[in-house]
Amino acid sequence: MTALSASRVRRSAQRTRLSPLLRLLILTQLAFNIGFYAVLPFLSEHLGQAIGMAGWLVGFVLGLRTFSQQGLFVVGGALADRYGIRPVVLAGCALRIAGFAWLGHAGQTWSVIGAVLLIGFAAALFSPAVESEVARQAVLWEEESGGSRTRVLALFTVAGQAGAFVGPLLGALLLAVDFRTACLAGAGVFVLVLAGHAWLLPQRIPGRERVQVKGGLRALLRNRRFLALCCAYGAYLLAYNQLYLALPDEVERATGSQAPLAWLFALSSLLVVTAQLPVTRWVGDRLALRRSMAAGLLLIAAGFAVVAVARPAGWSGTAGLVPAAGFVVLLTVGQMLVAPAARAWVPDLAEDGRLGLYTGALSSVSGLIVLVGSAATGSLLDAGLPSAVPWLALAAVPAAAVWLLPRRAT
Repeated sequence: MTALSASRVRRSAQRTRLSPLLRLLILTQLAFNIGFYAVLPFLSEHLGQAIGMAGWLVGFVLGLRTFSQQGLFVVGGALADRYGIRPVVLAGCALRIAGFAWLGHAGQTWSVIGAVLLIGFAAALFSPAVESEVARQAVLWEEESGGSRTRVLALFTVAGQAGAFVGPLLGALLLAVDFRTACLAGAGVFVLVLAGHAWLLPQRIPGRERVQVKGGLRALLRNRRFLALCCAYGAYLLAYNQLYLALPDEVERATGSQAPLAWLFALSSLLVVTAQLPVTRWVGDRLALRRSMAAGLLLIAAGFAVVAVARPAGWSGTAGLVPAAGFVVLLTVGQMLVAPAARAWVPDLAEDGRLGLYTGALSSVSGLIVLVGSAATGSLLDAGLPSAVPWLALAAVPAAAVWLLPRRAT
């Protein structure tokens, strides 16, 4: 290799290497999920067993946490647009530390509710700030390197999934002491994140404008293409939520126990961690954003259809888990196509300077769809219909969402 060609290779590598800011934000997602999942998977059992809450109250508390997080993403995104991501991320980390410490010492219902609301609102601050900046930096990286922004967002997804895999393992070890120790360890993770970001996160990120909050929501509500994307993404999230609603029901029917669920969840996490980047690389060279989302939604629909076709046979035992495993695999591969493409699409639909607002709104609107849709799904599963009907109805949701996708995409 000549000196000239070697120099060209070095320059090409520099162009395709992720910026320090992008690497920091991707590692941030990993750390966020380690701290979060070290605590939250064990919260319901703690509330029911240690504190003695009734089942309906446990569900209510968990619902409040989801609302204070997912429902308020749009607030965190708007604040990031107004003040920049640094103060919003740092404030969110500080609130998460306080929330986990509070939860570890909470022994009464009002105290638990206050702690989980604080924990949820903390994520509503830092998550849309980080996600919107990752999306913006991914677009810049695409323009400078000629690569695909979807690959950057896929790496972000892998980091989050890896954190979701490691966090519960850490939490399970700490529960050998007690729940308070797990909470304090989760708070400790966010202390490290807060310190690291106070040191490394720039005071002002070049190219990120600061805009007034007023007026942004009105324009967003008139943006039909963005709202169509939100609805399609909401259909995907509603389908994904069936891992926690319809799938346990199917596993219980097939085996008489929910113990195999842990293995199916592990299968999903392992698929994302190992296959997300190769799948995104393969798809990115062949499919535009709309086609990637459409293909993912159809794969998810096929996953529900697999169970629907198998249900009349009444398989049980190990054979009865085969359709459930097929559902998990197809749902997870569909997720690999849908989630990065949706996040990569938002910058093309967002108003200038309001990427945080639009990123937050994507989560808030789709979260509302999941909230309403989950109630309807629960009624559907309990309605005493023929065994295949609920799964066919669920298959129709992501299939119909394909028609909601905006017609033009980059």
